[in-house]
Amino acid sequence: MSDLLETVRGLAKKTDSKILLVVLDGIGGLPRTPGGETELASAKTPNLDALAQRSELGQLELVGAGITPGSGPGHLSLFGYDPLKYVVGRGALSAVGIGVKLNSGDVAVRGNFATLGEGRTVLDRRAGRPSDEKNAEIVARLRQAIPDIEGTPVEIYTESEHRFVVVFRAAGEPLGASISDVDPQATGVAPLTATAHDAASEKTAALVNAFVSRAEETLRAEEQVNGVLFRGYSDVPHFPSFDDAYQLRAACIASYPMYKGLASLVGMDVLTVEGQEDALEGKVAALTENWDKYDFFYFHVKKTDSTGEDGDFDAKVKKIELFDALLPQLLALQPDVLAIAGDHSTPSRLASHSWHPVPFLIHSEYGRKDVTSRYTEEEAQKGSLGLRRGTDLMPLLMAHALKLNKYGA
Repeated sequence: MSDLLETVRGLAKKTDSKILLVVLDGIGGLPRTPGGETELASAKTPNLDALAQRSELGQLELVGAGITPGSGPGHLSLFGYDPLKYVVGRGALSAVGIGVKLNSGDVAVRGNFATLGEGRTVLDRRAGRPSDEKNAEIVARLRQAIPDIEGTPVEIYTESEHRFVVVFRAAGEPLGASISDVDPQATGVAPLTATAHDAASEKTAALVNAFVSRAEETLRAEEQVNGVLFRGYSDVPHFPSFDDAYQLRAACIASYPMYKGLASLVGMDVLTVEGQEDALEGKVAALTENWDKYDFFYFHVKKTDSTGEDGDFDAKVKKIELFDALLPQLLALQPDVLAIAGDHSTPSRLASHSWHPVPFLIHSEYGRKDVTSRYTEEEAQKGSLGLRRGTDLMPLLMAHALKLNKYGA
């Protein structure tokens, strides 16, 4: 464990208090035009505003100054795991999240279906966000076309929309996972060629490149879903137990496989959520039905990130307002500590993750009076919690919940 996590582990104690951590994925933003308002500031959020006026606010840097976090490192930081020490690729998170068991020596990789044009130019990295049904149809075709590559078994799984997962199963010798991305994370350029960063990963890189070639051949008649992009290679990760570190019985309420996978890897129970991600009613129902069974709840909201990635400022504003409308249902449960944060910023203006700190809020009866009036980036800059590392969040929540003993004599 990192020093802070180890210290908190030694101080943690069980109590009856309950902590609710809401992660508004990609919540941080930028003004549509310089000098304007961010998505958060533009949104009509009377419930968040009222909560901010009786809470403490601040900003979080999930990895470090100027470093743009992926969703995995961002969440690990929020959970108190130093993302520079506990490293895991997106592939393993997605695989575990959909219930795929990884064995020692296997490599999982997260894939995007993409739209390719002339000269293999990437026109759309997400292939227009196809339906889950279309995703499953394409995955079935790839499974038939690529059951293995030169004797190495290949397993292909639907995740959601444009996302899928490939697992290369070790056949005799372990496969290395130190490989460069195929996804250029840009349009107007061709997919990259995977290269190995060490000798142990040379075979895996060759498998990835062969898969890309065979997938494009299989999908060449498709107008929209006709290419694949890979990033986030990983073998089997191991993390200290969340329950052991914090003396908490923790539950995850999320829909997207990657977030369920991450929660599962740290030892949270992943609760069943009914309905569509966008509606959120199923998540509130899961929270309410299980409220008496757990001490800690991680409640994930995805669409604040997806709309930012799509570069759709107005749509992100609407997703923020949808969350604001359901906030009273969360408050009605009377959590002893309620935190609202993001795992990274996703400004619509950039249509991607960014390095900007995310606003966060902590509400409990033991909070001091703050000067803030809204839950926005600008107001968070004024807040009493200041600018902190993401790994500071869990100790603060534990302290507000009176779940930490005194340190030292």
